Amino acid sequence: MQVSVEGTMVDAPQGATVGDALRLGLSGKRFRAALAARADTGALLDLAAPLDERTRSLSPVTADEPEGLQLLRHSTSHVMAAAVQKLFPGVKVTIGPAIDSGFYYDFDTPRPFTLDDLPAIEAEMRRLAGADLPFERSVMPRAEAAALFRDRGESYKAEIIEGIEADSVSLYRCGDFLDLCRGPHIPRTGLVRAFKLLSVAGAYWRGDEKNPMLSRIYGTAFGDEKALRDHLDRLEEAKRRDHRKLGRELDLFTFHEDVAPGMSFWLPKGMMLRTILEDFLRREHLKRGYELVQGPQILRRELWERSGHYDHYRENMYFTEIEGDVHGVKPMNCVGHMLMYGQRLHSYRDLPVRLFELGVVHRHEKSGVLHGLLRVRQFTQDDAHIICAPEQLEDEILSVMHLSSDLMDLFGFSYKIFISTRPKDSIGSDEDWERATGALIHAVEKEGKSYRINEGDGAFYGPKIDIKVTDAIGREWQLSTIQVDFTLPERFDLVYVGQDGERHRPVMVHRAILGSLERFIGVLTEHYAGAFPTWLAPVQARLLNVTDDQAAYVRGVKDRLNALGIRAESDVRNEKLGFKVREAQLARIPYILVVGDREVADAGVNVRLRSGETVGFRTVDDAAALIRADGEEPFKRGGMSYSFA
Repeated sequence: MQVSVEGTMVDAPQGATVGDALRLGLSGKRFRAALAARADTGALLDLAAPLDERTRSLSPVTADEPEGLQLLRHSTSHVMAAAVQKLFPGVKVTIGPAIDSGFYYDFDTPRPFTLDDLPAIEAEMRRLAGADLPFERSVMPRAEAAALFRDRGESYKAEIIEGIEADSVSLYRCGDFLDLCRGPHIPRTGLVRAFKLLSVAGAYWRGDEKNPMLSRIYGTAFGDEKALRDHLDRLEEAKRRDHRKLGRELDLFTFHEDVAPGMSFWLPKGMMLRTILEDFLRREHLKRGYELVQGPQILRRELWERSGHYDHYRENMYFTEIEGDVHGVKPMNCVGHMLMYGQRLHSYRDLPVRLFELGVVHRHEKSGVLHGLLRVRQFTQDDAHIICAPEQLEDEILSVMHLSSDLMDLFGFSYKIFISTRPKDSIGSDEDWERATGALIHAVEKEGKSYRINEGDGAFYGPKIDIKVTDAIGREWQLSTIQVDFTLPERFDLVYVGQDGERHRPVMVHRAILGSLERFIGVLTEHYAGAFPTWLAPVQARLLNVTDDQAAYVRGVKDRLNALGIRAESDVRNEKLGFKVREAQLARIPYILVVGDREVADAGVNVRLRSGETVGFRTVDDAAALIRADGEEPFKRGGMSYSFA
């Protein structure tokens, strides 16, 4: 039969496999890199799969592309499970998927695995890889497969199979290890070369705390050793930048999981950083036509039922009873903002109305997913809701995109745009969803921006633009969101009087630029490795004396700098200068101002940078001007302004 392999027509003999066809159409090197094949239908196929005469074209799938890397990682998870069962007889397997950063497998084991177990498991994996065992696929009736796994003592696999609606299921074997899997897989274990087991954790079966606790092993795999080494280097850098570690070292924030899980305690320096950021956001929003508001923390359940949050979001909400009435602690600010808009009748001349709130919200997150500032139960959103006429919608979307772009540039993030469409669990008419999605797509295309579609990932009330930024070490974080909503204005009977004197329904844009301030500060701490830009640094300058003779002068200079709007502190301890300089550098303070007898005599300071660079002598006023100019520089580059006053 004839099939096109990357544009080359080949004649495959009767009974040929997918791999046979690829071998005919590819160079030896290209064929050896193939882990699977992609058919013209888009389906991924095992190389050992029989060639279907309906297949018109094939292309190799390699570890250099996302699907191939995911396939390699999933196959590596099977090799890991095989190694675990070889070393620890009686351990039951559950699931072992590929994930963005690698793979994991969950095991039911008499004792949880520890980091000390990983070297032995890795060694057994290398033995299995060296044996170059084939991954062999078979298909079995569902009931027969469930019975097979029960006979093998694999109750979790049997439970999964019994929940599958299909008449038959596919199984994969490598050596003695048999697993339920849709596939495809790499051809043989010998292709598992560059891998590393990274950590262990606990995980409930099916994510439900009522179910047994399983032992999870995380690992990663790549197509070659260099890619693996680069990834491991990035992981080490990520550990160095971990915001929880830096938060402690820099006295920014702390956590007390025993009494307040999922909630952060802001220490004085962290609160200063946060206050600087909040004040900047308020000023920037006022400049761009927003009005500042603040709503209550709790609202009656009836309002959450009306908005749809009770039906679609209540598992993420907290509720309390007051005098017999059930109230919901707000997970979002939109309901309060709609009540504010509805306080009076608006004319078309009033629109758009842009309400901005640094609103504290609470969302119930399971304890297993809480992670420092990045996943919390209480956080503050830089939240706004824009209520506008339908004909104003595109301009408002573009305005929010420009604000987001300006701020991402200010903080040094590159970004990608995703448009998330209607999820299964949603409210509103098809017509409104189409209008909203079309408005987002048209606005992005008008800006000439590229984007990707995230099918089914919209909010329950409307589609959205999600902006994902890339930090200094290449990790992606989702920050800004812009959501278009025709449904809630209908439910809350929001109206405006048009030019025709009639009442019309507005459209609402939900948007957050930085998102959760807690999460953003966590991301920012890791992005800068704690070395915040001068405008944002809680302490911009630290004054150090050489001997006690300069202590009084240092305190006076500190007061002078504070009066000039510079956040300065002094260190006049009786310690060696080198020690104090090193401590200031470890504290990531941008400017280190050293004072000896000469500086006192000449009424100045000796300026050093946290990088170790020496600027030299400056008068106090000149040092203040230098610090101020450094702080203002990022804003000037972006055509923005910032005042130290």
